[in-house]
Amino acid sequence: MAARDTSHLSDISKAKYSADGHFNRAAASFRDFIEPGGKFAPEKGRYHLYVSYACPWATRTLIVRKLKGLEDIFPVTIVSPKMGANGWPFASVDAFPGAQVDPLFNAEHVKDLYLRASPEYEGRFTVPFIWDKVNNTIVNNESSEIIRMFNTAFNQLIPQDKAAIDLYPEEHRAEIDSINDWVYPEINNGVYRAGFATQQQAYETAVKIVFAGLDKVEKILKGNDFLVGGRLTEADVRLWVTIIRFDPVYVGHFKCNFNTIRAGYPEINRWMKTLYWKNAAFKDSTDFDHIKTHYYWSHPQINATRIVPAGPIPLIEPL
Repeated sequence: MAARDTSHLSDISKAKYSADGHFNRAAASFRDFIEPGGKFAPEKGRYHLYVSYACPWATRTLIVRKLKGLEDIFPVTIVSPKMGANGWPFASVDAFPGAQVDPLFNAEHVKDLYLRASPEYEGRFTVPFIWDKVNNTIVNNESSEIIRMFNTAFNQLIPQDKAAIDLYPEEHRAEIDSINDWVYPEINNGVYRAGFATQQQAYETAVKIVFAGLDKVEKILKGNDFLVGGRLTEADVRLWVTIIRFDPVYVGHFKCNFNTIRAGYPEINRWMKTLYWKNAAFKDSTDFDHIKTHYYWSHPQINATRIVPAGPIPLIEPL
């Protein structure tokens, strides 16, 4: 029997747009939780995290995984940034520096694991996602939920100092949720809505929203090292992964060029640089070669030549 054609799910150039040219992101499909006493219990070595250094959503999980000291509990595999017609490939297909082979099934592409978990799956083949080696399935592919699991689910298995780190503290949850509620549509996904727009008006609407969102962040960070409560929270993690990509990718590739972070947003730039240079979880989870190659190579509908720009120089300024 011929393999099912899933190119409409794996090939970004076949993504569907609304009639007015707006890009609409589909919701994640696997939404189970790792929790004590549940079907997916927290256990060392049971789960595997699949990510791309290029993807901001995936980088969220890498940052929190390192902040919480979960490296030995939760192994990870990095895919190639060259996302083509079959989606994200492993190193066995594209041996990009830093990419890895799939250690569980020697899969060629991320889509192979999705179809292994659910042969009739009809969603996007996205990273990040968690694979459960006991039930042989995907637990979750929604990054905002994965970082919540990493924040608390494994606290009994890690050193006390790491367990004490709480990126979603009870006393600040309402404020964190409030910031997340507008940062996601205006900035995290906003840059994509600008970049993937297929009509001029859709683009202009989206890019104005992006910079209005950045203006709000700039005001919040004036005189503050973090977004909420004077401490590092998931709100910082979720915003930071977009900001670190802004000058190298979104200004040019996604046409978010009203201004750059380094020239136009001194408070955001300070906050971004401080986290990068002073917190290894942020710096070690960032690979600019993967980031730039992915965007400029993987979206031929935007960049037909697949030429990857050499700049900006430097990729991130020193403190």
